[in-house]
Amino acid sequence: MEQFVRVMKALSDPGRVAVLKLLGARELCACEIMRALGLAQPTVSRHMKVLADAGLVDARKVGSWVHYRVVSGASNPYAGAMLAQLSGWLENDPAVARLRAALAKESACGGTPCAREKELRP
Repeated sequence: MEQFVRVMKALSDPGRVAVLKLLGARELCACEIMRALGLAQPTVSRHMKVLADAGLVDARKVGSWVHYRVVSGASNPYAGAMLAQLSGWLENDPAVARLRAALAKESACGGTPCAREKELRP
């Protein structure tokens, strides 16, 4: 039951659901999540820890930056089931569409430097 409750608590926050919807498209650097949601770094870190503890996201460090991605949920069957459902939910939600558009616009204009941009350089 503990794994189930952990996943449900992680998904009970609209900001964390928004992060998962953004991560459904691609891996994101913490700085991209901060800018997309307009949150401070400690707030993003706290949200990401809750999502990671629930088995919903995974992180990898690149220099001083942390990149997050949605995981398969293999370590927690409830996480896997909810991620599978969430991928189809809220696709027409205006708030999700605005976040995705803002993230796409920011990526197109470069945003501030982070490890992601260094990875993309030839």
